[in-house]
Amino acid sequence: MRIRFWGTRGSIPVAMTSASVKQKLVTMLLKAVGQRFDTVAQVEAFVEREGPMPYTFGGNSSCVQLDTGGRDYVLCDVGSGVRPFGNDVLARRGPTGHTFHVFMSHLHWDHIMGFPFFVPVYVPGNTIRIYGCHAALEEAFRRQHCAPSFPVDYGRLGATIEYVRLEPGRTYEVAGLRVRAMRQHHGGDSYGYRFEHDGKVAVYSTDSEHKLEDQAQTDAFVEFFRDADLVIFDAMYSLADAVTVKEDWGHSSNVVGVELCQRAGARRLCMFHHEPVYDDEQLVAVLDETRRFEEITRGERRLEVSSAYDGMEIEL
Repeated sequence: MRIRFWGTRGSIPVAMTSASVKQKLVTMLLKAVGQRFDTVAQVEAFVEREGPMPYTFGGNSSCVQLDTGGRDYVLCDVGSGVRPFGNDVLARRGPTGHTFHVFMSHLHWDHIMGFPFFVPVYVPGNTIRIYGCHAALEEAFRRQHCAPSFPVDYGRLGATIEYVRLEPGRTYEVAGLRVRAMRQHHGGDSYGYRFEHDGKVAVYSTDSEHKLEDQAQTDAFVEFFRDADLVIFDAMYSLADAVTVKEDWGHSSNVVGVELCQRAGARRLCMFHHEPVYDDEQLVAVLDETRRFEEITRGERRLEVSSAYDGMEIEL
């Protein structure tokens, strides 16, 4: 199972500014002092070795692909990251004849906003099946296409669009994956998904606030994460913010992600749904701090910690 990240920001997409581009160029040029480059390949190798962290985590909102090698596509959420995903599908395999399985964490705008710009949805011969636990699943997608919000009415979409209501706690078989949803603490509710395929387990758990004083809830998430090869985790806030000024905002922290994954015996934590206010340097600092925290709290097994960026791939 290969995980591809097409959008990793939370709340709203963000774009690089000219100031941030300038700073990145300065950073890379300073790193290159004393280096000698005789070929383009040497330059590319240097950039690969020093990146992508000095560059950018990206600015698209939530969209994650799970690739098991089958012909159908599997996605979690359709934030603005689904636009480049759709363009990539068309470039690689043409415009029609595709089936997409989309698992929705919830229906807030940053998680559905890419759908009107997902080109395959306009092409006859494509099928999009949207799975979720919310009663308003279809309504949310239809309303987004209504005037005055968008100029193309939902009825003009050429693809076959189906909605599948899921029951939390029940296991389903979809596109070669065993899938189970779990309700999470978030405004209007959100749902995490545990995916299993060929002995590998990936958990997608975004837009979830963890009340650690609620032992029953904590234990339930530990079991949901149990022995996962990868946990994609909402680490939007610092722990201090999560328990003070942003308590009950529906998001979690890097520290809580480490603690839950350690208790669950997970192998890898990937922080996700990045705070849009944070620039790349701040996100690198959070990653470094999280890795240090994992090291000083480590038990018998090391938890590998990474931070998602647009274009990142993880092979399980």
